[in-house]
Amino acid sequence: MGRHTPCAHPIRPHVPAQRLTRFVQQTGRLLCWSLTAGMTTAALELLITPKAAWWHMLWPLPWYLTCVSAPLWAALRAHEKAARQQAREEDNDIPGEWEQTA
Repeated sequence: MGRHTPCAHPIRPHVPAQRLTRFVQQTGRLLCWSLTAGMTTAALELLITPKAAWWHMLWPLPWYLTCVSAPLWAALRAHEKAARQQAREEDNDIPGEWEQTA
């Protein structure tokens, strides 16, 4: 007990659980805000139809950001869940008080 066990995947660096959770939360926020911005710009395009030359380049940008952030969030979330499951399994390997007494 107290010793560091080697990582099962030596190629992948170990990311602390809190740091991974923070990445998942930030990516989720980016996804939500890009969806909000995308819906807002789409509504403006439909209702107001701005005539500015730059508008036709600006209004689809939040949708592109959504297309990038959604798979990124899904991958990070799956990695976070797998890390939590692995941590739970490692905690179950440590004998408890009752098992040591027996």
